[in-house]
Amino acid sequence: MNSTEKLLEHYHPSENCLNDTIIAVTGAGDGIGRVIAKAYAQYGATVILLGRTVAKLEATYDEIEAAGYKQAAIFVIDFETATESEYQQLADTIDENFGRLDGLLHNAALLGEITSIANYSIASWQRLMTVNVNAPFILTKKCLPLLQKSPQASIIFTGSSVGLKGRAYWGAYAMSKAALENLMQTLADELATTSNIAVNSINPGGTRTQMRASAFPAEDPQKVKPAESLTPLYLYLMDSNNTKANNITGQQFNA
Repeated sequence: MNSTEKLLEHYHPSENCLNDTIIAVTGAGDGIGRVIAKAYAQYGATVILLGRTVAKLEATYDEIEAAGYKQAAIFVIDFETATESEYQQLADTIDENFGRLDGLLHNAALLGEITSIANYSIASWQRLMTVNVNAPFILTKKCLPLLQKSPQASIIFTGSSVGLKGRAYWGAYAMSKAALENLMQTLADELATTSNIAVNSINPGGTRTQMRASAFPAEDPQKVKPAESLTPLYLYLMDSNNTKANNITGQQFNA
């Protein structure tokens, strides 16, 4: 049994463990983001769905609505082209409508090229760094005042094994995930004694998503775990009863 399994061994979330919380999820229109956004709604949260594709966000919204959960909110933002003023507008909109933010899940990311550093397109590299690194930094910075209004907030970054140890041909994606791990650790260290905000990261591992299919086109998707299997860990770290009681911050969890 690994450390994550031990963490979750006796975790049985109450059906309203996220009741009255406001949680923003990036990349909420697809893959892990979509699944976890719905899970947060199922356990009582009002979820703010962030992403660039309106149709996908609306599909997630409709699924939450059809299930009878609390009404979600949609904010369309393209992390590749968003300006600082757009990020500020997002933070201001959340403040005006909800007054605070209890959780922020960074899930949106680009895979980029699977090729050698020597062959990597500079334009593609810069695009990926904008979405995978700069966007989480700016969004977190703009949302910190909102998170500080929460009695106990949680920020979760979605990591990767290649962010812990580089691997040939994973290029900008591996570099971006390594940068996120350092951002998580730095932020957690800064906030540990000055706020009630927990900051952690989750490495989902091989998960049945479109990104995974793009990276491993020959792989049988039925042999890869579904995104739904990740729900307990994402829920645990967003449930303030656990992060506060166990002083969990600055940690990287492998799912």
